[in-house]
Amino acid sequence: MSDTLSAMRDPSAPTPVTRPTEPEIIVPAPTPTGAPAAHGAAPSTGAGDISAQPLARLEDKTARIEEKLARSEDTLQRVLGRFEFATNRMNEVATQAELAAVRGEVSFIARRIRKVPGWTALVGSSVVTAVLTAIVIILLLRYFPGALAR
Repeated sequence: MSDTLSAMRDPSAPTPVTRPTEPEIIVPAPTPTGAPAAHGAAPSTGAGDISAQPLARLEDKTARIEEKLARSEDTLQRVLGRFEFATNRMNEVATQAELAAVRGEVSFIARRIRKVPGWTALVGSSVVTAVLTAIVIILLLRYFPGALAR
């Protein structure tokens, strides 16, 4: 910027040389047959080297981007694999938790069933009830004959 200001003040100062920010890309002109001219037919002024350098840099950048993409895809595949593993493990844990809950319910029902009287207790209580009922009816018939007649 100081070069442009000093050039504006002093007209006798040489003008600064401007450099292009982008290299020129030279496209070969077509020959009378319609095909582009061969690189060997054009005079070698080094312009082909200048246009080949940006292409080489673009190819290098493209290769690096492809490598980064491949690494990203690999990382993504590993993350997906771990996520699926964690999901399967959580499903197994949930299944085990459900099984533990079912085991708890079954053990609770088993305790309640154990408290229920068994077969011998039921048969014994039935026999005792039948005998006591018979005794009570006999006593009523003998001592209170009119109580059952009503």
